[in-house]
Amino acid sequence: MGDLFQPTHLLIIAIVLLVLFGGKKLPELGKGLGEGLKGFKEGLKGINDPPPPAAPAPTVQQNVTPAPPPTTPVEPK
Repeated sequence: MGDLFQPTHLLIIAIVLLVLFGGKKLPELGKGLGEGLKGFKEGLKGINDPPPPAAPAPTVQQNVTPAPPPTTPVEPK
């Protein structure tokens, strides 16, 4: 199994890929494969790392104004 990646084997694989997909599709396939592997590695990196400590939520002080007095006078009974 150690002899799998000999130069002649890699050359044969490259020729088969060229025949199957053509010269125009190979760069697109390589780019897609590279982006997929990059995304996969970033995903694994996020799983293995502990989550960052949560920052405390900023406290927002709201200015509350008192309700205005009623506009109609209240008659005592």
